[in-house]
Amino acid sequence: MFDTKIAVVLRNDLASWQALNVTAFLMTGIVAQNPGIIGRPYVDRSGNTFNALSVQPMIVLSADQETIRKINLRALDRGMVTSAYIEEMFSTGHDDANREVFAQFAADDARLVGLALRAEKKVVDKITKGASMHQ
Repeated sequence: MFDTKIAVVLRNDLASWQALNVTAFLMTGIVAQNPGIIGRPYVDRSGNTFNALSVQPMIVLSADQETIRKINLRALDRGMVTSAYIEEMFSTGHDDANREVFAQFAADDARLVGLALRAEKKVVDKITKGASMHQ
């Protein structure tokens, strides 16, 4: 049904709260880059309205630090804009602090804990090679 794929790749040693937090943040970046993936609001039988959700399913994968680094480099080599979250962002409290700590690292030394991307299915599969389904 979709010619594109959304993948979130999380480092495999995160605590549950960290994995959930990172996934939520990363998906906001995907939606910001692709606002057309948001459908219409949901309405229940009683007429209560709920937020619209993504019309496209996503896959959540897991990988070790080195594999996430390779995935990031593959995406960068293709000129892709991804959502990225580094370990140091867990200790910040707001967006400006996140940006400040993020800017201190480059692709070769960032301790990535998560990435999210949306692209053609085959491209996402090639980029995320080495990651497995999140447990």
